[in-house]
Amino acid sequence: MNLIKIALCQMNVVDEREENIKKAIQMIKDSKKQGADLAVLPEMFNCLYENEKFIEYGEEFKDSLTLNRIAETAKEENIHVLAGSIPEIEMSRDEDGKEEKSIYNTSVLFDNHGKILGKHRKMHLFDIDVKGKIYFKESDTLSAGSNFTVIETELATIGIGICYDIRFVELSRIMTLNGAEILIFPGAFNLTTGPAHWEILFKSRALDNQVYTIGVAPALDKTANYNSFGHSIAVNPWGEVIEELDFDEDLKIVEIDLNEIKRIREEIPILKNRRCDLYEINEK
Repeated sequence: MNLIKIALCQMNVVDEREENIKKAIQMIKDSKKQGADLAVLPEMFNCLYENEKFIEYGEEFKDSLTLNRIAETAKEENIHVLAGSIPEIEMSRDEDGKEEKSIYNTSVLFDNHGKILGKHRKMHLFDIDVKGKIYFKESDTLSAGSNFTVIETELATIGIGICYDIRFVELSRIMTLNGAEILIFPGAFNLTTGPAHWEILFKSRALDNQVYTIGVAPALDKTANYNSFGHSIAVNPWGEVIEELDFDEDLKIVEIDLNEIKRIREEIPILKNRRCDLYEINEK
């Protein structure tokens, strides 16, 4: 499949899980009506982006209300869905047998039959302190994932990162070298980092690797403690922005042509011209 229609589902996220699930389902249905093959939801689409809410709304993977509802919708609507991310709880036991709870920022990809094709746990936790502007530490609550996520689908080979993951060039390059044609980063940049870096990062990763990059964020809610920048985006392998939303809730369909990847790589053979005799990326 060379032509793919992807829905950027920039939804309002509120402090009510059921309302968020309903909104996500409606956006998936609207995406299908508009001809989308894949609907992409934002980072933390079922809860507010706050450490306390990650704890309150965390769900275990095996019986996640949110993911079960999204799976049902993907099957009913016959559409692939990247469920942006949710706070995922994992229970384990330490060496002394004591039960421990970890929470991950986890994205899940469903096929059009509602089957889970794979999941990604955010690898780089968002711990920043921009003096006088914003302080936020995901590591106060969340644990970091440690696996690269590249998933072959009938649509394309998709690499998945989450938000802050896009700042780390090695991750995108490793996913590309493992066959990713589209790099998708559900994210929630804020009003400090968003205007400064959001578009530049998606253009840069697209140019670095000659792939499509997609970012989908929650809409801006000025009353929330954490203000998402919105501006969901799609960039082609030439580094051109082919779609970018504003701050408000919106749904846009972008059509991408995977043939463009091959064409651009033939014109400027970046991957072929790498000096692997001088440097390499160790995936471990």
